[in-house]
Amino acid sequence: MVSAAAGAGLTGYALSGNHARSSANGAPSGGNSGGLPSGSSHRGVSKPTDRAVVSAVRPGLVEISSNLRYQGSQAAATGMVISKNGLVLTNNHVITDTTQLTARVAATGKQFRAKWLGYDSADDVAVIKLLGAHNLRMVPLGNSSSVRLGDHVIAIGNAYGAGRFPAVAGTITGLHRTITASDSGAATKETLRGMLQTDAGIVQGDSGGPLASTAGRVIGMNTAAATGSFGSSTQNVGFAIPINKALRIADQIIRGKSSPSVQIGSTGFLGVLVPAGQASQAQSPQQQRELQLKQEQGSAGFPVQPSAPVCLQNSQSAGVPRHVAPVPAGALIIGELCRTPADNAGIIAGDVITSVGGKRISSPKQLTRIMTGFKPGMLVKVTWVDVSGHTHSGSLPLVQAPPR
Repeated sequence: MVSAAAGAGLTGYALSGNHARSSANGAPSGGNSGGLPSGSSHRGVSKPTDRAVVSAVRPGLVEISSNLRYQGSQAAATGMVISKNGLVLTNNHVITDTTQLTARVAATGKQFRAKWLGYDSADDVAVIKLLGAHNLRMVPLGNSSSVRLGDHVIAIGNAYGAGRFPAVAGTITGLHRTITASDSGAATKETLRGMLQTDAGIVQGDSGGPLASTAGRVIGMNTAAATGSFGSSTQNVGFAIPINKALRIADQIIRGKSSPSVQIGSTGFLGVLVPAGQASQAQSPQQQRELQLKQEQGSAGFPVQPSAPVCLQNSQSAGVPRHVAPVPAGALIIGELCRTPADNAGIIAGDVITSVGGKRISSPKQLTRIMTGFKPGMLVKVTWVDVSGHTHSGSLPLVQAPPR
């Protein structure tokens, strides 16, 4: 399943709404992405300390590159090596919608193909595996429970996807923060709790990278930045997941223990685009269409193109269908991706899926939920109704779904 309003997998989060700030805020950081900001030594981080931290941490970092085939784009971010045989800790939003992952070791330049093992969508943690890797340097891990307000820290990451891994100094300006975050361009938001707040300049591409102590130990994983702070020299409000929490979740993923928020391995994929947000909860396909149209016009600010009755190379070219199958409930299709099971079966925009695997479908949200119970390679019976009111059924061989 692919949501029509899924983001392009950008590797930096932006805060929306209000967020708490500590009264212990430090002086604004210079926020340049080329190295230690000017004036950072005034906050207790000297150049020798910066060099020592980078020397300790950088050998365990990787540059993650993601091919977002179904989104028609690419993304770049950061990961931290946590085992010599290539297990890498990163953010869930770094791998969201990926169809192919590669990773380059920052210190050696050696490149590996990678696969994702699992992810926690609620806490934004994921683990990937570098295929064929061995004897890698690991990041030195610290204890996030010992972090205090005012502690000096250094954020390191693949800033703006440039592959240079600059270091930016700052301080801890808040503990146990709760933030509402959304990936750039995404329709969904998520609440992240227990975050470390810092004024170190975290930017796009830093996601999944380390927030390190001046002792050269990783105490957090860079995850989010406040709206407007990407590239800003006047506002640096960033957030990191405490490393103790990230490692607990990573251990659960590595052990293959799924939960309501932890997905282990991939699910089956039809290749259809369905309404997102509020539109995904409506039962009436006509209402789904109207709500999706309203959502898209509101975000785009101009008329939305009608869906074409042909397959799409990526979800960015999807529209909203003019005509909808005459059924009272189901999941409206607003597009299907080329070379996927839905495309091969002849499902097109305006059709409505009414059952999958013998289970009646009443909404796009229900379809998405039911699809998580199927694995790639399974043959699943799908029933749908076209805009002329004709009912079709077929057994579709599912392919691998991208992570969500």
